[in-house]
Amino acid sequence: MKAAVVYWSGTGNTAAMAELVQEGMQSAGAQAELLECNSVTDLSAYDAIAFGCPAMGSEQLEDSEFEPVFDSVKKALSGKRVALFGSYGWGDGEWMRNWEDDCRACGIQLACESVTVNGAPEGADAEVCRELGKALV
Repeated sequence: MKAAVVYWSGTGNTAAMAELVQEGMQSAGAQAELLECNSVTDLSAYDAIAFGCPAMGSEQLEDSEFEPVFDSVKKALSGKRVALFGSYGWGDGEWMRNWEDDCRACGIQLACESVTVNGAPEGADAEVCRELGKALV
């Protein structure tokens, strides 16, 4: 299976999560690539894609780099295995719930439960990120 982890990170926490998700994918036998969102134009070659973005501002997706890329590819995600993850430092996860709702409205069926981590992914949080990667592929 060919898989990708597409992410944007402001502080490095979501980047660390992305690396752990990739590790999980690879441990489950997938060929997994790590892609910063600004390098993504076409995801048609991938069977499974994990998207990662932290909560920004008033609990929303990063809107200058990540959200435009996600918006440009989301209609092409139907039939693919998709998962979401991201870090936050405040709030209650509203940005993730809104992101999941947006996916469902576009016909994207999420393959597993989304993962949110407060701060850096350490200990049990790191393992949850790896498990997301395994569950996706």
